[in-house]
Amino acid sequence: MKKYEVIKKNDDFNDIIKTGKYIKSKYYNIYYKDGFNKYPMFGLAVSKKCGNAVEKNKIKRRLRMIIDNHKKMFKNTYNYIIMVKRDIISLSYEVMEDELIKSLERGNNEKNKD
Repeated sequence: MKKYEVIKKNDDFNDIIKTGKYIKSKYYNIYYKDGFNKYPMFGLAVSKKCGNAVEKNKIKRRLRMIIDNHKKMFKNTYNYIIMVKRDIISLSYEVMEDELIKSLERGNNEKNKD
């Protein structure tokens, strides 16, 4: 993920969460909303309940790597907030990647129906 692809402002986070659509799974809540950019933007949210700073940073690093490897799955004009649930602590990288891909595919199928 490049710096220009990151959502940092609290107002932007709240706007996407309150007015956007969402995909819920066992390990993720993914909120998305159409934006006005030529590229997708991402925000990552890891709760304090997911462990100490080292563990939370590890989860965020893994998520950023997964996003970089699968950018084609994200629509270009959408903004995404990926919220991680507490159960993700025990997962390996491969399982995290599979679960996120399954969630996004399910969400893409729902978007195509609209």
